Amino acid sequence: MKRATALSVCINAVLALIILAVGAVCFFPAGDMPAGNIEERVCYRGSGDGGRISLMFNVYGGEEYLPSILDTLDLFGVKATFFIGGCWADDHTKILRTIVSRGHEAGNHGYFHKYQDKLSLAANKEEISRCHALVKALTGVEMQLFAPPSGAYSENTVNAAEALGYNVIMWSKDTIDWRDHDPSLIYRRAAEGAEAGDLVLMHPTKETAEALPSVLKAYEEAGLTQSVVSQTIA
Repeated sequence: MKRATALSVCINAVLALIILAVGAVCFFPAGDMPAGNIEERVCYRGSGDGGRISLMFNVYGGEEYLPSILDTLDLFGVKATFFIGGCWADDHTKILRTIVSRGHEAGNHGYFHKYQDKLSLAANKEEISRCHALVKALTGVEMQLFAPPSGAYSENTVNAAEALGYNVIMWSKDTIDWRDHDPSLIYRRAAEGAEAGDLVLMHPTKETAEALPSVLKAYEEAGLTQSVVSQTIA
């Protein structure tokens, strides 16, 4: 009888440990727990369904060119995604609200344009959440897309973004317009070889504003539909 009782106690103890282990897996915060290879958790392009393509504007400056860019997008009847820098938004509330009021998508680009791959998990969360809180306070928008400044990210960055309810967004085509101030070169990098699912990186520069009508026309002629990033990656 004693041996049976002892065996029963052992079995119950093992079952209790299993239940605790399963519970820890089920209820551990998803954002703090890696869910596969880091590259597989970052989005570089969409699926291509529906022939969608997305122009993405990273914004930490160039506010003087944004009205022209917004007018061109309106002229073509399309929407784009603007990844907003927090410290920029703090100084340019009016144009930020204009972007949102005209139906464009706002994404998070961090608060101070730091190299997120060099930051701790806590510091990554601070950069993302601080920008999120400001943009929400100014526009009411709950952003869900995060574009790491300079494309620099680490596992801490991805874990932090996911913990805060964000998808990490990169790009499949880069115009490098912040460096090469040549409208024809910007056009070629954005339009030549463009495919459904492409995420095309731009910035609000004078030359980008000049090239934008030709880029959008090329997309139309190729049967591509300019969409916000969340639709292209859905």
